[in-house]
Amino acid sequence: MKKTLIVLIALAAVVVLWGFSGYNSLVTLNENADAQWAKVETQYQRRFDLIPNLVNSVQAVLTQEQTVFGDLADARARYSGAATPDQRAAAASQVESALGRLLVIVENYPQLKSSENVRDLMAQFEGTENRISVERTRFNDVIRDYNTSIKRFPKNILASLTGFNERAYFEAATGAENAPTVNFE
Repeated sequence: MKKTLIVLIALAAVVVLWGFSGYNSLVTLNENADAQWAKVETQYQRRFDLIPNLVNSVQAVLTQEQTVFGDLADARARYSGAATPDQRAAAASQVESALGRLLVIVENYPQLKSSENVRDLMAQFEGTENRISVERTRFNDVIRDYNTSIKRFPKNILASLTGFNERAYFEAATGAENAPTVNFE
């Protein structure tokens, strides 16, 4: 009887320790996902900081492409007002669409391509877009690790009891696979 009680106490201790360890690992994975999303947002902010400079440089040469400038301003405002990572990702996709149209304009106007200011800003944008791509990939890797952890048995039981839910991957916006078009009529 005494041995059975000791075995039960030891078993209960193992389960409790596993619960603490499992919970702590879920907290760590969740925090890693939040931290990685913050890195994505840092790169978005870099992009948003560059946009007004590029727009001003292009506006100095062009006045007929006002809709693209308005679309960029609207998309930036939507991003600023977004509350969740999913909403921010959707707003960032809208920024990318408008920015893509602006970059097509720059490519199609030789006087813009020859402007040193525009060239410098375009180089900064290229670097920023590469950084965004890297951080998004890392974000999705962290989310994959988190989602895998909360789905595996027996941690899935602990996750459901403690409120850890599946998180969404960053996905490209619908239509992002199509190159933007600009009509110069």
